[in-house]
Parts: sequence; structure tokens; C-alpha cells
Amino acid sequence: MGIHEECGVFGIIGDRRENIAEDVYYGLYALQHRGQESCGIVVNDDGVFAAHKDLGLVGEVFTESELIDFPGGKMAIGHVRYGTTGGNTLSNIQPMVVSHQKGNLALSHNGNLTNALELRDKLELTGAIFHSTSDTETICYMITRERLKTRSIEQAVQSAVKYLEGAFSLVMMSATKLIAVRDPKGFRPLCYGKRKDGAYVVASESCALDAVGASFIRDVEPGEMLVFSTEKPGAEPVSYREDCGKAISPCIFEYIYFARPDSTIDGVSVHETRVSAGRILAREFPADADVVVGVPDSGLDAALGFAQESGIPYEIGLIKNKYVGRSFIAPSQGLRTDTVRIKLSPVRRVLKGKRVVLIDDSIVRGTTSKRIINILREAGAKEIHLRISSPPFRHPCFYGVDIDSEDNLIANHHTPEQIAELIGADSIGFLPIGCLKEMSGCERFCSACFDGEYPSGIPKDTRKDRFERKLTAAD
Repeated sequence: MGIHEECGVFGIIGDRRENIAEDVYYGLYALQHRGQESCGIVVNDDGVFAAHKDLGLVGEVFTESELIDFPGGKMAIGHVRYGTTGGNTLSNIQPMVVSHQKGNLALSHNGNLTNALELRDKLELTGAIFHSTSDTETICYMITRERLKTRSIEQAVQSAVKYLEGAFSLVMMSATKLIAVRDPKGFRPLCYGKRKDGAYVVASESCALDAVGASFIRDVEPGEMLVFSTEKPGAEPVSYREDCGKAISPCIFEYIYFARPDSTIDGVSVHETRVSAGRILAREFPADADVVVGVPDSGLDAALGFAQESGIPYEIGLIKNKYVGRSFIAPSQGLRTDTVRIKLSPVRRVLKGKRVVLIDDSIVRGTTSKRIINILREAGAKEIHLRISSPPFRHPCFYGVDIDSEDNLIANHHTPEQIAELIGADSIGFLPIGCLKEMSGCERFCSACFDGEYPSGIPKDTRKDRFERKLTAAD
């Protein structure tokens, strides 16, 4: 569909556990929806770091034997990645590990720096040599540079993040400390909880806390840094809030698409937000229809809301093949099919002869929507009224969402009526941008991909293709 998940970060600290890598493994499994290109785990064994990273899904990269080979430790971090800057290469896989005169540092990053090229240029002029094309390595360099001048890792992080612009939710560890940082705008989610055994867990989403048996405590506040220490086992983390209280702009698309529906972000239920979007669509764009069907997975909750508000029955009309992962072999040109058809199958008894309201989370280029509508037509649907639980995409994102350039966004060149005709729908309706606040219950959020109002700096060269080519020039 042209939009890809972001990244997911995870960390755990507590008493020494021989199988601490398994805790991270289960946490990353819960965050797999946020990144399916690569993943990695780093275990801290009394200051000695053991890492395993590779391209692929969590279940592909970490076999039982590989997890057993990890040493025990008091803390560990992990990462699942979908790259928004830099290529999909081994050198860009996180967590990133660096060694310096004062010890080791491992870091996981969710987000995207908008001044990454500027910082990278300055670091290279001072002799820094980069091994990857990811902006995460730039963050590692900034922290390491400050660490050599400060008395503690937390002082170094505090100093380094002042140079960073854009989106960054970070989980990192030194020899004795686990540190979580969320950027002052709060673009990307980050939360923490505690298990009954006293271990603290930090993760991108609350669903990952549930996966390892941790109770949610709260979200890391925008601009906040939390420091957990093995020297004070079980103690509450130390909170540094000097950068809190600024104008926040959490990404609204986290609620529409990225996050799992069982997660809560900044006190707002993702499931309830999507149901609310469906209710708004039913009110703003009603349709005479027999059945409401959602596109799995992020369209299902909105479809439920549409059905509740409209009184039209909700049915499961599309089945997603959950076993189609990264290793799926795309059909050759000689095979007259496509990946959408293999990933989604129609329930013909639900669709045949019916007027269908089809709910999806977004339209980017329109190609996937057209294929899904074709599937419904072939299954016998008489009418298809497409409703989208987000406003039209009109602008690229520079904060960690892989939204295409403006040239390729269908809503930039066509009216809703024209889009409906191009993709074969009988009608179409987008969530009105003025309803985002009602949908989410949030007073402030980033909706730049819809309205072009960027709440933070953007790269000086705003054309994303050139921005990425400069970063990947060393590949």
C-alpha cells in the first residue's frame, strides 16, 4: 500500500536472568507490526555486550538455539526495523553498539531525525567514520562525543539530545544503566511498566508490556528521560524533565494505522480511536448498503464503528493470510495474480449480491485499493462504497513514516470523485481533517501528512528521494 510500519524499541532491566534474551524476543514479537525488515537483541552481561541481528522477522532471525546461546544478564534491549532513512542493509540493523574509552553503548531508535545530514557532515569533518547510512548511528556518535566530556551517561544523553531535531524515541544501555528518551514533541510513542519480579520494561507500545507480563505504569512524557540502574535494583527510575512542557505533536497516524489496537498511547485507546473514526465516517458519509466490511487489520475497528453508528450489519468479508511474511516469494509476471490477492481472500457468502461499505485506513497511490475492490467485485459484490478512516494524504512525512513523495500521492492530483472512478468504487469518503480531534480525543497532534503543517524542522532539501540518496551514497 506504500505506507510501512515504523520501528519498535524494547528494553528490560532487573535481577540477573539467564534467559533475559527471551523476554526481549517476546517483546519484539508483540512489536513486529512496527517493523518487518530486520531485528536485533543486545544483552548486557556485566558490561560485556552480546548481540545478534539480522534481516527478517523476529521468528526468522531468532531460533531457539540462538536464544539459548545468549548469556544471562541484568538488562537487554531490542529493536524491530522498517527503515525510513538508509538502506535495508546489515549495517543499518539495530540496536547499534559502539565502544569508546568509557565503555559500551547500545541504542535502539524509533523515529527520524530531520537534521541527520547536517549533524553527519559536522561529525565527518571532525574525523568520524560512519559504517551505516542510518541516522541512528549519528545519534550514537553524538552521545559518545558528549560522554567523553561528561561524568555520566545520563549527562551525555541530556547534552546530545539538545542537538537532535525531529522524532526520536530511544532505548539505550551502558554498563549499568538503561535509559529511555522521548523527543520533546512526542512524535513516537514510548511507555514503561513493571513486572511482579521487579523488572522494569520500556517499549514503544503497551501491548509489548503485556507480552512479557509487565503492568503498565505510564507513558514516557515528551521531552522526558528516564534512567534505570542496576546499582539500585528495583528502585524507581530517575526522571529528567528539563525538556518537558513544550508544544507536543504526537503522530495522529499512530492511532489510525501504526499501533496495535490493544495498545494505549498517551492515555488514549487505539481501538476506541479507530471505532470513533468509523462512527464519524458513518455520520459524514452515509451509504445505503447491506453489509459493512473492514480491510484487515487496521480497518476492522473502524468498520465496527461504522456499523454501530449506521445500523448496517458488520461482517467479516475479507480474510488475511497471516502467514505471508517477509520471506514470501512474489509471483512472477507469468502468473496472473498479485500479492494483494494472495494476502487477502474474500468471503463470498458475505459479499455476493450485496451492497458493501468497505472500510480501510488510507489510500496512498490507489493501486492496492483498486485490487481489493476488484477482489470484492469478483466475489459478487453489487456495490462498493469505500470509506477511509483518515484524511487524504497530500504531503510526505519527515518524522519516521514512509509516506511517498507528493508526486505519487493520488489525492494530490485527483478529486474524491475521480479517485472513486479510478479505483472502481461506487463512492468514496475520507475522514474530514477537522474531525481528527474528535476521533482521537487529543488536543494536539501532528497531522502534517494531511495538512502540510510541520510542527518541527524538516530537511533543507525537502524532496525525500534526494534526501535518501545523500544518506545512501556510501552504499
